[in-house]
Formats: sequence, C-alpha cells, structure tokens
Amino acid sequence: MRPTEDTYRHKGLRKKLVQGIQAKGITDERVLDAILEVPRHFFLDSAFDEAAYEDKAFPIGEGQTISQPYTVAYQSQLLELKPFEKVLEIGTGSAYQAVVLAEMGAQVYTIERQKKLFESNKSFPFLRKYHSIKFFYGDGYEGLPTYAPFEKIIITAAAPEIPQKLIQQLKPGGMMVIPLGSGEIQQMMRLTKLESGALKEEVFDHFSFVPMVGGKKG
Repeated sequence: MRPTEDTYRHKGLRKKLVQGIQAKGITDERVLDAILEVPRHFFLDSAFDEAAYEDKAFPIGEGQTISQPYTVAYQSQLLELKPFEKVLEIGTGSAYQAVVLAEMGAQVYTIERQKKLFESNKSFPFLRKYHSIKFFYGDGYEGLPTYAPFEKIIITAAAPEIPQKLIQQLKPGGMMVIPLGSGEIQQMMRLTKLESGALKEEVFDHFSFVPMVGGKKG
C-alpha cells in the first residue's frame, strides 16, 4: 500500500532532507524547492514511511530502485532546466525523478521498459495531477523519435556507452545527463550537442546506478 497523507511530520523530514542535500553542494533553488514540495514517501510502500526521507536509494521491485534524493537533485541540477523545456527521461522507475522535473516546470516524456512498473505508475493516483508528464512503455535505447527533438535528456540508469539514437533526438544546443560506464561505478557526464552536431563532454562525480538494459520486459 502506498501512503496518501502528507503530514507536518513528513514536511519537516523533507525540510531536513533538503538541508542535507544543500550541505552536499546542491545550489539550484528550483531543484531544492521541488524536492521540498514532492512527498517522496508516496512513491514507496508504507513500510518505508519513516525511512523515505533518508538520503538513500530503496528497492521498488523488478530489480529497480528509487534513486537517492541527492542523486536526483544532482542530475536535475546538471540539466540546467528552463521552464517548459521538453525533457526525455530514460527509466521512469518510481516516477519520483519525473515528478521533480515536472515541479521545476519541465514537459516530461518518460520511458519505462518494465511493464509492471509502467502499469503501477498508471494506477498511481498522485501522478494524475501532473499533466506535464507523459508516460511510455518501451525501450529507452530507442527513445521517442515521434516526439523529438528534446531540449534535455536524462538517463537514470548506467549506460555502457553513449546511446547514439538518443543523441539524434537531442536538439542542437540541448544537453544530456548520463551516468556512463559498465562497471559498478559510473562517471556522471553532461553532453551538450553543438550546432555542428559535435558533442561537448563534461565530466562530474562518480555514482552507482542499476544498468541500462535494452528491449522491453513484460
């Protein structure tokens, strides 16, 4: 069962969480405001009610996790989002990251390859208030060519290499944030697609994500 009540206690725990990620170096006020606004405990089973505001990843089934809030904030900050930008998210998972981006004013197109997680999000009433999020069941490596180009792309799984089909769906001047590497630890990268089509690569901190897998899982 998912919780549906957001109490003063939850809001207090969120405030403490935001102070913690701020202390770790997150400075974008819109990112911090979004994390303060979104009830993370709604995205987890009620058994995690107390733990939901710890800065940790938790299992959500199908071998997937809800990312650590600091990681969500870190990737969101690297995106340098402007209001109403079209963002493609690869790996919906719990939909927590998608909601944080929507709170920041993005138009979010998010793909999930695990049918059970996709269906679970379809029946999650809280998500209905976010009309700026569109959910898709599909292969993240293929992206969403029909809806391209995107100003921003965020990949929330470890990619062994840069997915070229996704680069093609990125607008010139657009950015992709991607944890790159096939080992247990990945390097967070920000790729900017130049007008010439070339990529400018920026390297950031190390993180650990579940692997990005192709295809769809029923």
